[in-house]
Amino acid sequence: MKHTICITTALLLLLIAGAAHAQDAETPKKKKSHEVSISNRGIFFKTIDSARKAADTQPKKEKSFTSTMMLDLGLINMQDNTDYTSASVRSYLNVPAAQQNKSLFDLKTKSVYANYYPWLESFKALKTHGQKIYITSGIGFQFYNLRYENNITYTRNPSTIIMDTLKFSKNKIGLDYLNVPLMLTFKTRLNANPDHPHREKWLVYGVGVTEGYRIASWSKQISGELGKVKLHSPFNFADFNTCVSAEIGLEDYVRFFASYQVTSLYNNGIDQHPVAIGLRISGI
Repeated sequence: MKHTICITTALLLLLIAGAAHAQDAETPKKKKSHEVSISNRGIFFKTIDSARKAADTQPKKEKSFTSTMMLDLGLINMQDNTDYTSASVRSYLNVPAAQQNKSLFDLKTKSVYANYYPWLESFKALKTHGQKIYITSGIGFQFYNLRYENNITYTRNPSTIIMDTLKFSKNKIGLDYLNVPLMLTFKTRLNANPDHPHREKWLVYGVGVTEGYRIASWSKQISGELGKVKLHSPFNFADFNTCVSAEIGLEDYVRFFASYQVTSLYNNGIDQHPVAIGLRISGI
């Protein structure tokens, strides 16, 4: 009897072992690899599953469309092409004839320019190992802050410019635009070391054009006699503007931009075109 029980038990154990072996044969074992890392905290041994390691090293597929934002900060100057002998200009400038020239609108170096795009959508038109090309559009805001050397004052009724008798500690014109850009951005790889991807450097350069609509124009003057005076008015400024821009720099390091307004700042005979240069804080 005891002998029969022993034989039966042995047969059951053999059957269980055979089933386990068959299951192992059907399910291949995952290969494991070992990694050693050395740091200031010591030496560490880590076991990594080969399937998981392959998934981690698999390059991620980049999206064709990318959302971002952009901010430009710079200084502004003015290209003045005005014909100060024309009748329309002379009737607009209510200042002595000797002062009806480019010097009337001299700007201080504190005149600044800002361009802010809270939302931009970029389409990746090309991506190779050493080159990327993006086409970008969106919506943004453009700001001119013009500080004048002379004591000129923009008036509303009638709309003209006079030479004020007051001495201003601050005398400026502000212009705000809502604009839509269309930009073409290139990125060229400067070094290609696959062992050190975090050391890759990309040269960024591009061109663009913007169409803007003036949403606000205002003057701000501070004097000892009147204190701070702020006035909102069109002041004969054009409602729409067109600007071209360019940029160049090193991605994640520094980027420079330049902007030029193709259309005149005014809608009368004054023919002035703002020019700005500065830093691109963030971008595509």
